[in-house]
Amino acid sequence: MPPRCLPVFFLASLVLALGSRAAAQTTEADVHVAQAIIAIDERRYDAALADLKRALEIAPDHVEALYYTGVVYAAQRRPDLAVPFLEKARAKAPTDPAIGFQLGLAYFARQQYDRAGPVLEAVFKTNPELDGLGYYVGFLRYRAKDYRGALAAFRTGRASDPEILQLTRFYSSLALAILGLPTQAAAEVEQALRLAPGSAVTGPAERLRDTIVAARARERRLALDVRVGLTYDDNVRVVPSPNGREPLVRDLRSPHHTSVGELFGVRADYAWWRTEDWESSIGYAFFTTYNNDLPKFNVLDHLLNGSLVRKLALGSYPAQVALQYSYEWLGLEGDEFLTRNTVVLSGAVVEGEHHLTQVFARYQDKDFAEGAARPPRQEIRDANSYMAGFLHVVRFAEDRHFVKAGYQIDWDLTDGRNYEYVGHRLSAGAQYTLPVGGVRLKYDFDVHLRGYRHASSILPSYAPGTRRRVDEEYTHVGRVELPLPGNFTLAAEVLTTNARSNIEVFDFDRHVFSLVLSWAY
Repeated sequence: MPPRCLPVFFLASLVLALGSRAAAQTTEADVHVAQAIIAIDERRYDAALADLKRALEIAPDHVEALYYTGVVYAAQRRPDLAVPFLEKARAKAPTDPAIGFQLGLAYFARQQYDRAGPVLEAVFKTNPELDGLGYYVGFLRYRAKDYRGALAAFRTGRASDPEILQLTRFYSSLALAILGLPTQAAAEVEQALRLAPGSAVTGPAERLRDTIVAARARERRLALDVRVGLTYDDNVRVVPSPNGREPLVRDLRSPHHTSVGELFGVRADYAWWRTEDWESSIGYAFFTTYNNDLPKFNVLDHLLNGSLVRKLALGSYPAQVALQYSYEWLGLEGDEFLTRNTVVLSGAVVEGEHHLTQVFARYQDKDFAEGAARPPRQEIRDANSYMAGFLHVVRFAEDRHFVKAGYQIDWDLTDGRNYEYVGHRLSAGAQYTLPVGGVRLKYDFDVHLRGYRHASSILPSYAPGTRRRVDEEYTHVGRVELPLPGNFTLAAEVLTTNARSNIEVFDFDRHVFSLVLSWAY
């Protein structure tokens, strides 16, 4: 704090002291103290010191004379001379808040923060609303890296001086920034909001598109991510698992369904508006895969997005509320396959050094492209999709390690009765960072349980219209990330999907292996 601010509070404290210094009987020393107070109020500090000196000659232990002598020296920016008088006054009146406050300020002015802290904390405990006290306590807690305690002091305290108010807001914003969503934890929260795969065919490509390799530097307005990689997919066509009862399974399994491939993606986000409490950004992402042996299943994806984030605090807990919108065009072999408009409302709160919780709700309008032959009404997959859920992250070692778990409920109201469902998704994951090389080991798991609301009109082929479809889809993702110089990261990943269904053609297994080199700015 600039030194010129300190005398303001030394003088302001006189108002507090005048009401608490009523003596039972007026003495000659009291008269000199009263004259000194008038001189202090008129800023005639030398005259005040002369009166106080005479008072102390008469009564060396006179608490008020000791106190005001310290106040005058502090007002003259001579805290080294103020401290002995204030220490002696506090020894005589250890519970007096005005004396404790002034002694703490004198220590503070001398940058003796280790001595100022206990004194000011003791006063703050009983008199938290003393003018300006919250700032000093908050600053000392901030300096000691007790950011949550600092934020609590800043919010509890009161101040009338404009400069103190400005400094309080400044350090509050710094504390919020430090306590705010940590970069890696924020990345995990962001990943929870990614779009659900449009279909079993495009699912692995969409997951690779949305993989977050490393947290971006959040202070930058522009963020770029470029990635290239190789893939091997053992079930590109999503052929069903072997089954002797359903004739369609045998027909669907006959074509070739494995392929080696390549991928390329680029993403750019720009924070075009940023204040202490608000941030808005826009972004674009392009992603494509090429299956060398099955080019009909090449994925091409364009994604436009915008977001508005409000940073705030719930008590002393940093939090944020975000509203996001995205438009996506997803194609197979260059032809439109699916378009989606998505709106997400989310909130996240940092409950402590190790805990972060997010809640979210999503609406999505899905429009599947129709081929030359329009499908039966019951088979139309266009939908209004709804989802709500939460994610909790437990972080360790400054986010080098974490575990997470979450739950979502989702429901698709489709135009075709065969695809309308209510689902429940359970997710869990963990990251461990090796002590050598910063290698990150990650594992994510989720199970999506879907209960379809109507019996399928065409499946199973041997008994159509008799069975409501029930799916259990298990997804495992194992990933190793090796940070490289120049903001590059090399990642190896195995994605396994095991889908189990009471309608045989939707029962399948799939493994996708990838090796991806990413560069981030």
